[in-house]
Amino acid sequence: MGQTGQLRASDRASPVPRLRIGFVLARSFTLSAFALFVDTLRLASDQLDRSGRVLADWQVLGSTRHLISSSCGIQVAPTSDFVDPRQFDYIAVVGGLLSVKQPVDNETVQFLKDAAAKRVPLIGLCTGTFILADAGLMKGHPTCVSWLHYQEFRERFPDLEVRADRLFNLDRRRGSCAGGSSAADLAAALVRRHISRDAERNALEVLQIEKARTQFDIQTRQPLREHISDPRVAAVLITMEQHIEAGIAIEKLAASVGLSRRQLERVFQEKAKMSPAMAFRRLRMERARQILLASEKPIIEVALDVGFASTSHFTREFRRTFDRTPAEVRNSAARERREMSKTAARR
Repeated sequence: MGQTGQLRASDRASPVPRLRIGFVLARSFTLSAFALFVDTLRLASDQLDRSGRVLADWQVLGSTRHLISSSCGIQVAPTSDFVDPRQFDYIAVVGGLLSVKQPVDNETVQFLKDAAAKRVPLIGLCTGTFILADAGLMKGHPTCVSWLHYQEFRERFPDLEVRADRLFNLDRRRGSCAGGSSAADLAAALVRRHISRDAERNALEVLQIEKARTQFDIQTRQPLREHISDPRVAAVLITMEQHIEAGIAIEKLAASVGLSRRQLERVFQEKAKMSPAMAFRRLRMERARQILLASEKPIIEVALDVGFASTSHFTREFRRTFDRTPAEVRNSAARERREMSKTAARR
């Protein structure tokens, strides 16, 4: 096996970093997830704005030094061969396009299995969880994926526990996240755990992120149009989402896709199994539920955000949709967070 890159070898006089991450990049990996994770580490480790690796260190690991192309075409070169995984506190696998038949080679899979055998925690960023699951390395660990990939994960790995409502999951041996900006949230959680809250705050301030979200925060998702194949219905649902607060007339929605109100209602019943009015109410209630779970806004403010002028009307419609009041949903989520925190602490 080769040696790690020049930066680590030349920095022997510096204190040993408190957090060391080895990255494995899949073919056609997602650049945003990788970049946000790395830059959170860099800014947390930095002193005097010099990109120094004072408190954290990282390497891009590979079976070769060939450039690895991201899904957007930008290429990244590995900085280290596969070394003893125990040199790192975590190995993070950055996934990408699921259409790639062999996202990593056999040597990479064996390296990940070796890391797991040596009890080095593994993290799947974006669809990196699919790579870990394919290697049989997610058994017994809840897996967090994007709602976009939830159904495919369930079909490919029916025996694994998966959820698409949380941004990320992190226990003692495995981590997973939905991708995108949640990669920064997961990185911030590691910085807070291994370095300090001050380092986390410094990184987030430079990244212009007001506050890191936790593994109990909820993904933003579009549940109604997730499986809608009719482009007219999908287009109307998108327009509805853009008018959650102010509302929009059904006639105007119909005209936007070249249909009459009656035609639109008929298409909705056929394709979405509900009326446009019911779909709009569902969207508003789903948005309200997201706000309730992701923020501490007063319920009246949540009601205003989704187009209701009074708390009482909003509460009636919310209970009609979810069979619980807004306060009950928020309190239930708080209890679940406490229980999950206790469980994670025991692992």
